[in-house]
Amino acid sequence: MVEEKEKIVKEGKTKSTENKMRKVEIEKLILSVRGVKEDLDKGVKLLEKISGKKPARKQTTKRIPSFGIRPKLEIGAMVTLRGKEATELLVRLLSAIENEISKKHFADNHFSFGIKEYIEIPGEKYDRDIGMSGFGVTVVFSRKGKRVARKKIKRGKLVSKQMVSKKEIIKFMEDNFETIVE
Repeated sequence: MVEEKEKIVKEGKTKSTENKMRKVEIEKLILSVRGVKEDLDKGVKLLEKISGKKPARKQTTKRIPSFGIRPKLEIGAMVTLRGKEATELLVRLLSAIENEISKKHFADNHFSFGIKEYIEIPGEKYDRDIGMSGFGVTVVFSRKGKRVARKKIKRGKLVSKQMVSKKEIIKFMEDNFETIVE
């Protein structure tokens, strides 16, 4: 009886050789648009239509007279999605670019791409209020244990091997989303 339990315990350990802390996962999906006044309003409507959430508007903090930028001027908007919502939307967004991403769009911990016209996304129809516009998509990856570097009390340092490299992101995207990396 005791020998059977020992066999089960030993078999269980050999089956689960994967380290849970090394598993790569999608942390968040960020949709962003930029513009001023009317263009920004159209972009906010676009993000709201695609994500189903209210976008946060971003303001400038500096003054750059040559570009016509002054403090508290709204120049962009963004929406952050997490979990199942992010994964489902990412599948739709990747189909808009035909699941092809260039290697230069990848960096450590994230990758980004742009969608030129939102009507390329399956299921999206043209809206006269928005017109023809596009937006940027950023997908951020992480591993478990990242909270150590973010928490307020007893904060620790995140070691470099806890970061997600370009190669790992490319492999994750090829395995889970069948993307083609050029």
